Amino acid sequence: MNEEVLTPVLDWLDLAGVAIFALTGALVAAKERQTLVTLCFFALVTGVGGGTVRDLLIGAPVFWIVDPWVAAVCLFIALFAWVTPTRWWEGRILSLADGLGLAAYSVLGTAKALEYGVPPVPAFTMGVVTGCVGGIVRDILAQRPSILMRPELYVTAAALSASLTVLGDLAGIMRWWVWIAATTAGFSLRLLAIHWNLALPAYRERR
Repeated sequence: MNEEVLTPVLDWLDLAGVAIFALTGALVAAKERQTLVTLCFFALVTGVGGGTVRDLLIGAPVFWIVDPWVAAVCLFIALFAWVTPTRWWEGRILSLADGLGLAAYSVLGTAKALEYGVPPVPAFTMGVVTGCVGGIVRDILAQRPSILMRPELYVTAAALSASLTVLGDLAGIMRWWVWIAATTAGFSLRLLAIHWNLALPAYRERR
């Protein structure tokens, strides 16, 4: 399998997703009044967590090991979070940044899996994994309730971006438009979920 499967657009999408997720990780550590080293660690594991699991599962070279810019971006983001006041990130800013990273990374994960010859349904799953795992790792390390357990839609937004990416590929639509539309759709759903507290029906015990 050719290792150079990502287009320049996906390369930038990859770095953007890493940077956004790294920022959410660093900010969580900053809000807990941790050291700069801890901020760097949170930024790195949050930024690369989902992509690492994806690459291991699809048999691709782990992206942040072969790309020297990824870890550098995470460390730069951690330093940026260190020198900025936490009040800049109060309110829903952190959730909005996480939502954008979720959508972008879900598209990236799906597109990369498809490029590596993964069938549509597993590729869709890889997109969801890529988008969600970093946030899960971040919350576990911070001993916070997992973002998956929040009432509003989260995994559903990742699934929307991933499914649109698969459908666009199957339909033969120009990839750039598919990736932009899928990212916008997933992010928009996440925004609506945050604003309106949208949630799927919860399981209820049946007699």
